[in-house]
Formats: sequence, C-alpha cells, structure tokens
Amino acid sequence: MLKLMMFMDNLEDKNSNIIEVSGLTKKFGDFVAVDNISFSVGRGEIFAFLGPNGAGKTTTIRILTTLLKPTSGQILIDGSNPVTEQNKVRCSFGIVFQDPSLDDELTARENMEFHGVLYGVPKDIRKKRIEELLKFVELWDRKNDLVKNFSGGMKRRLEVARGLIHHPKILFLDEPTLGLDPQTRSHIWNYIKNLNKEEKMTVFFTTHYMEEADKVAQKIAIIDHGKIIAKGTSAELKEKTKTSSLEEAFLALTGTTIRQESANIIDRMRMRRRVHR
Repeated sequence: MLKLMMFMDNLEDKNSNIIEVSGLTKKFGDFVAVDNISFSVGRGEIFAFLGPNGAGKTTTIRILTTLLKPTSGQILIDGSNPVTEQNKVRCSFGIVFQDPSLDDELTARENMEFHGVLYGVPKDIRKKRIEELLKFVELWDRKNDLVKNFSGGMKRRLEVARGLIHHPKILFLDEPTLGLDPQTRSHIWNYIKNLNKEEKMTVFFTTHYMEEADKVAQKIAIIDHGKIIAKGTSAELKEKTKTSSLEEAFLALTGTTIRQESANIIDRMRMRRRVHR
C-alpha cells in the first residue's frame, strides 16, 4: 500500500507523462525477463527503448499494451491501468508489431476498414480517416490491391496507417523498420515524425538501428538482462560513456559480446503448437 501511495504521489502532474512505470517485473517460471524497471514517457515525446536481443524490450511492450500481465509493479498508460482497465488502455494506443500482422487475403482498404470497425470508429469518420491515412503513407492508389502483393516496405507503411485509424495518443513501434532498405526506413520515419509534430502523438519504439534512435528519439532508455542500465538523451548517454556516437555508447554500456538469439516464452509457445498439430 505504501509503495502504491508513493507511486500515486509521483503522478500528481498527470498531464506531464503519458506512460508511468514503477517497479515492473515479469517472470516466466524461474526466468526473470523484466527485472524491477521504472521509467516514464512524456506526452508528445519520441522515446526509444533500446537493448540487445533478449534484453526484455518486447516483453515490456507486451505488458504496456495489455498482451501480458506483469508479475509485479505499477503501470499507468494515459492515466489507466493496463491490467484492470484494458479497454481504456487499448483505445489510447496504436501498435505496429515486430511480426507482420496484416491479413494478406484482404486489400489495403479492407485491412483498414476491419481495424476501424474493431475500434468502433463511426462509419463516416472511418471512411474519411482511411482515405487520409492511405494518402499519408502513399498507398491510396493501391487501396484495392491485395496485401499479399505488397512489398515489405508497403506492408510496414500500411501497418503504421492501420495503427493510427482511431487517433491514438500513443504509437508503439516494435522494430518497425527491421529488414527494410534505407530509403523505406527514411520514408517511414519522416511521416512518423510529422505525425508526432502535427498530432502531438507520443511515439514509443524499439530498434537495433542506433542511427535511427540517435536522429529521432528525444529520450532513450537502455535495457539489458531485464534491467534498465541507462536513461537520458543521446547526448547525455554519449557524455556519460565518453563516446562520440550512440552506437559506441550502447556498446560501452551493454558490452561487445555477441548475444545468442534465445527464443522467448511466446516463441516457445508457438513452437509447441506447431509440434502438436
């Protein structure tokens, strides 16, 4: 109770931070994926959540977006608890997952329409918003084409557009430009930055491209082995590590040892389903 009261005391200025995390822990059996982390994200801020493979980034995002329940800790997303107020929280954010999540057998417009209906966007607003967003991501001329015929970059742009249809206050991006060519990556970030500027939308993203975080993020947190080991601006992290680039700062903080690609709990569950089919 005392911890909760202290947590609430720190939230007096509710308008300053849209994400508040205190003492967040997530365990899978004996494995601690996220270990007592605390951080906040300001409204309208572009926030990068960085870390090596298996550091706890995706697990944290899944908790913030109601897909996983924390083992312990307190979280507020736009003033609501993602454990007890899931619908409120889900209405406040859009998300682009690390794995593709579009329906390849639907057209671009049908994917947008389905998502709009799911979020209860009224029909007249939905129609206008779909046109607006597809034009914004330069896919309006392909609106009636099946998604299975799209390139990887086009699919990524469509996923971003789909995540924005209900005017979310927060956009979560889990490695949104993974595997894309530099031109497409640049295009995606340009319109995300424009959205942030025009709609004052908070952006929370993960990436392994340090130059992206350096150019785009206003604040950065670095997580490793489930713990946050550094927070600040890119300049502050460079100064702290006496390095000249964010990549060098990242390596100074997390080490240069190559990390093994260990399957997380979700991957293992997927594998079990395949084996038992």
